[in-house]
Amino acid sequence: MKLVNIGYGNMLATERLVAVVSPEAAPIRRMIQDARDSGRVIDATCGHKTRAVIVTDSEHVVLSPLMPETVAARIDERKGMEEDA
Repeated sequence: MKLVNIGYGNMLATERLVAVVSPEAAPIRRMIQDARDSGRVIDATCGHKTRAVIVTDSEHVVLSPLMPETVAARIDERKGMEEDA
C-alpha cells in the first residue's frame, strides 16, 4: 500500500483515490454536504481552510488543506519513486 501525505501528517492510500478537486464549485460543495450528512467526510484540515477535496473509491470525501496541484504533485512524486526502484 502506497501512502501520500495530504497535509499535517495525514496519509491516504494512493490506490483508493478517484479524484482530487477544488472545493470552489457548487456541485463539489453539495457533494461535501451530502457526504457530511451521511457520515462519509474525513476532515484532515486540522481546522484550516479546505483547499482540496479528495474522493475515494469507497465514496468517502477527504478534505485537505493542500492545493489540488500540491496533492497531485505528491502523488506523481510517489509514482516516480516507485518506477525508479
